[in-house]
Amino acid sequence: MIHPSAIIHPSAKIADDVSVGPFSIIDEHVEIDSGTVVGPHVVINGHTTIGKNNHFYQFSSIGEANQDKKYAGEPTRTVFGDNNIIRESCTIHRGTVQDREETTIGNDNLLMAYTHIAHDVELGNNIIIANSSNLAGHVKVGDWAILGGFSGIHQFVHIGAHSFIGIRSTVTQDILPFVLYADSGPRAINVEGLKRRGFSKEEIQVIRKAYKTVYRQGLKIDDILSTLSEDDQHTPIRLMIDFINQSERGIAR
Repeated sequence: MIHPSAIIHPSAKIADDVSVGPFSIIDEHVEIDSGTVVGPHVVINGHTTIGKNNHFYQFSSIGEANQDKKYAGEPTRTVFGDNNIIRESCTIHRGTVQDREETTIGNDNLLMAYTHIAHDVELGNNIIIANSSNLAGHVKVGDWAILGGFSGIHQFVHIGAHSFIGIRSTVTQDILPFVLYADSGPRAINVEGLKRRGFSKEEIQVIRKAYKTVYRQGLKIDDILSTLSEDDQHTPIRLMIDFINQSERGIAR
């Protein structure tokens, strides 16, 4: 399972069934759980922990020192869950002590070729990030979000669950859950994505109504929250309310 040209530090902890391809390098503080495939020419270093059944394609760089100028070599971490697919030439950097000290990739995510995940990013589960997208430091992405190719996400931005970011989007403020964002602005709710994930017609209608409250009535944030609270018996609305309350960069409108 280990190609003879691979270089693996003797202190690295690798499950017996992990596959490591030609010319890959795995450093001292790396831990890799069972079923994971490390393709050829992959570099995994730093304090990096990788769960089960992940697949790293060629030329990806995982757990590397981040590009934050404040970083001074502290033993910060990169942590992966299970069943992630990391395609060619992705770069994923470790965290910083100024934040959570950890870059986190959840479960069942697909990161397409040339994606960059900067320090302290937190990805949830079932996320798709298309080719050549760049996530700056401290970004959070909720479950089931999809980011179109060549997207650029500003540092500290939060991307809500079930949202859809269109191709070549520039995102500098938080994106509400369920929202379709394209051409640097919110356009509608992510109806097709919600249908695929089993949201009922009633739930979609409630979300559509909430979208109009946020984006079509010219209300201030306090008034938006007050209006949304009238439907907070619905789980999607509670999610939106919590997201707005926790937003630090403001909601993209």
